[in-house]
Amino acid sequence: MSVRTDTQASGDLLQGSNFARQNMATFAELATTESVLTPVAEELELDRTDAQLAEQVTVTAPADSTLLNITVTDEDPELAAEIANEVGAQLKTLVEEELESRQGDADDSPVQINTVQSAATPFDPVSPRIAVNLLLGLLLGFAVGVGVAILRYVLDTRLRSLDDIEAITDAPILGRIVDDPQAHKKPIIVHVDPKHPRAEAFRTLRTNLQFLDVDEGPKTYVISSAAPGEGKSTVSTNLAVALAETGLRVALVDGDLRKPRVANYMGIEGAVGLTDVLIGRADLSDVLQRWGRTELYVLPAGQVPPNPSELLGSESMQQTLEILSKSMDVVIVDAPPMLLVTDAVVIGAKTQGVILVAAVGSTHQQSLQAAVETLETAHVPLRGVVAKRLPAKGPGRYMYGSYSYAYEEDDVTLTAQDRTPPRKAKASSRRATRGLKR
Repeated sequence: MSVRTDTQASGDLLQGSNFARQNMATFAELATTESVLTPVAEELELDRTDAQLAEQVTVTAPADSTLLNITVTDEDPELAAEIANEVGAQLKTLVEEELESRQGDADDSPVQINTVQSAATPFDPVSPRIAVNLLLGLLLGFAVGVGVAILRYVLDTRLRSLDDIEAITDAPILGRIVDDPQAHKKPIIVHVDPKHPRAEAFRTLRTNLQFLDVDEGPKTYVISSAAPGEGKSTVSTNLAVALAETGLRVALVDGDLRKPRVANYMGIEGAVGLTDVLIGRADLSDVLQRWGRTELYVLPAGQVPPNPSELLGSESMQQTLEILSKSMDVVIVDAPPMLLVTDAVVIGAKTQGVILVAAVGSTHQQSLQAAVETLETAHVPLRGVVAKRLPAKGPGRYMYGSYSYAYEEDDVTLTAQDRTPPRKAKASSRRATRGLKR
């Protein structure tokens, strides 16, 4: 729309032009008032209030111009064009006949409003723009996904690879155990499925352990972890079985007097054990049980006491470990997690040191760091780390090697001949440990 003035009425062309420009903002505001919108709704028979209609109408007046642009947004493109044209017509009537007319005569109005271009029915919707929205959605989704992934990577402090372990401690990585979702079904994989790659990994751990302190004589090690659920008991039992396979005399002691698991894993009676020895209720030779056909002897935890730390730090515990170390080649003690209780440090001070189990994808770097610092503060040697649950696929995966194995189903079946019967086990235990009585 254009607005012009009659130079005969205004007296001068320049004054008329300035007069028109100065009133453009006023005319733009008038277009969305009740005086214009009510007649529009009546003329087009719209079931809308003036306020609702005003939200659909936008009127702009470009600077230094005598033009008004009327824009209408509606779901119906034809109706949007009709409303825009009707708003222009009603604004023209309001200005010429009521506001600027002389004696109510529109022909005598000093201001005339003419339509420069009528509103046409639009073919393409301004909203929603499906193609643009899809593109923006894809870009936004990609950006959010990348942002979340980066945020998780930054905030996730769990161990991701062997490099993370090596960055925390200089202690050697003695074992590398690949993750196996079926591990809970075969906890003692070295005995049940000796040809399994995990069993071979525990034998590698055995070999590496035998190279530690070769000139120190009998070896007594504590197996622990920073937090629960990282597989320390599984490492303890499999390592003990693997050591015994080489002909060594091995003692496996369940030093976790809070949540003992060794007896359950080994399939033996655990009601009587270390606790009974420490309080003087039983002799070591009576509760030490020979397991299988090798020289492996298991000392279960026994009943859970109310004061585990005091018992493990007692002189009786020191004497028990000394007796075992004199009669055995290797003593493996399964201890509670380090960051929960002090038991592992207490026992570790009485042995050749501690071996920490760290589970990739589970153990937090801060937890492992805290466990290492705890040992350093207590002056307990950290002999090495066993990395568990290493990924077998994807980035950072660990491969055992290129060897493959084939075996029959009978090879993994645990038979009655694989273990010494309970009565014979007790007798064998007494013969093997005679002279251990304190």
